[in-house]
Amino acid sequence: MELVLFEPEIPPNTGNVARLCAAAGVRLNLVEPLGFCLDDKHLRRAGLDYWPHVDVHVLPHWEALAAHAAGRRLVLSSARRGARFDRFAYRGDDLLVLGPETRGLPEALFAAHPDHVRIPIRGAVRSLNMSTAAGVLLYTALAATGQLPD
Repeated sequence: MELVLFEPEIPPNTGNVARLCAAAGVRLNLVEPLGFCLDDKHLRRAGLDYWPHVDVHVLPHWEALAAHAAGRRLVLSSARRGARFDRFAYRGDDLLVLGPETRGLPEALFAAHPDHVRIPIRGAVRSLNMSTAAGVLLYTALAATGQLPD
């Protein structure tokens, strides 16, 4: 299992996701362009002192991520489309992909990759915070595949 942030924009969100990945023991892939520098103080503060425990890889573009995935499934997240996250059949080698906070994943990626999940939300709310969604999806997928840390 791996987590992917496609063009993340907000440093504290990415820092929170990095901490999540350290806690779960999963690789974090960041697909450029990033909306911040990796030495951003807000990014570092959100990740606290866990950065040495994060397996983080920065990829220059989507094609580099696709090459890294090589035959594994990319599961794209959305606020509005796809199977409900708790009813999706996760696989142990899935890459869970979340999009930029202000615009989500591009339509072309959804067209190219058929596996989509969503976290249901009530109508008055547009979406969950990206780092919250990452935690919900990652721990659900890890539990479903028997990969939760002890």
